[in-house]
Amino acid sequence: MTIHIPAWVDGELTPVEKLEAHVRGLRHKAVSVFVLAGDRVLIQRRALEKYHTPGLWANTCCTHPDWDEDSRACAIRRLDEELGITGLDPLFRDRVEYRADVGNGMIEHEVVDIFVAEAPIDLGIEPDSAEVMDTDWVGYADLLARVTAQPAQFTPWLRIYLDLYADRIFGTDFVATS
Repeated sequence: MTIHIPAWVDGELTPVEKLEAHVRGLRHKAVSVFVLAGDRVLIQRRALEKYHTPGLWANTCCTHPDWDEDSRACAIRRLDEELGITGLDPLFRDRVEYRADVGNGMIEHEVVDIFVAEAPIDLGIEPDSAEVMDTDWVGYADLLARVTAQPAQFTPWLRIYLDLYADRIFGTDFVATS
């Protein structure tokens, strides 16, 4: 199945095949979700079958919306498809943009709608093994320490989010007290 994502070609938003968008480094739409339980963040380790950044830890869920899909609907859909998570109310937090080399000659140049959802720590999680090989609830301060100590184990976008956009994603009170 060929998946087309919304990407800008010559300044115009156009449906582009997902792999082509990454090989060409085209600026494209994306969605990222952070599920929180108190000061803990649910992170996922990407399946080894993923075509880029396999086996690396990322935020709860990250994806591309379908061509005509609303970002919030995409966040809800992919939480279910990737992690079997349903019933959460992801709230739009901000839109950020980044560009990062993700290996194998591919570039992520994303305009990302970021969502945050509160959940209980005993949230039912049933990862799709083709998408996710592991999950972990990690305290925010511990996550920062892990990323600092072993950055190569984390996706470039998660490192960028934590380094440049943490206040905008989590809020200044959360970042300051965690």
